[in-house]
Amino acid sequence: MRNPFSILWRWLKRIVVTITILWFVAAIAFSFLPVPFSMLMIERQIISVVSINFSYVSRSSWVDQNQISPYMTLAVIAAEDQKFPKHWGFDFDAIETAMEHNKKYQKRIRGASTISQQTAKNLFLWEGRSWVRKGLEAGMTTVLELLWSKKRILTVYLNIAEFGSGIFGVEEAARHYFDKPAGRLTASEAALLAAVLPNPHRYKVNAPSAYVLQRQQWILRQMQLMGEESYLKKNKLR
Repeated sequence: MRNPFSILWRWLKRIVVTITILWFVAAIAFSFLPVPFSMLMIERQIISVVSINFSYVSRSSWVDQNQISPYMTLAVIAAEDQKFPKHWGFDFDAIETAMEHNKKYQKRIRGASTISQQTAKNLFLWEGRSWVRKGLEAGMTTVLELLWSKKRILTVYLNIAEFGSGIFGVEEAARHYFDKPAGRLTASEAALLAAVLPNPHRYKVNAPSAYVLQRQQWILRQMQLMGEESYLKKNKLR
């Protein structure tokens, strides 16, 4: 008689191998194909159904990099990851600083995820702070950095980032909040969108708190200091 635990282990290994292959194939495909949806979108939709909230709908509209305002690209780098053009997916200085902060202020957890890590998490994984998810995130981030250009990572990130309840991607956000396409966003509008990215359920684009407005102004100053469009061209992000 076969050992049931050995059978279970064999099936678990097959499942893990299958999921890994699917992730790798998806990473290759999405290096040039539009991304129709992300795991975060699916997760949000499932949670709403389980909560009997049938009015919730995850909305997104894919746009290419040349259809996104350069201000928006610059704003998310200024706000989220100013070392993005130089690192290989991880900002170890930021990680060390965040760890020291979190040890000291355990009630105010600070993250240190790069744009590459956020793209990997939102596209392929689920929310949470478990070590399993963080480990998978690290692996997927490495894969994206190896297979995709920095410009491609930014394009996908801007198309799947969450800007509000059911609002995913900069095109959907631009049309919802400013009634215009993403390519026509001004510096101020782009900075406001970037200002809510840490927590788009707590911070609102259409009802910005004093903190969000203060962060918007900080992002605008950072964009100017970085060199605006010349920064993007110098780092081959446009």
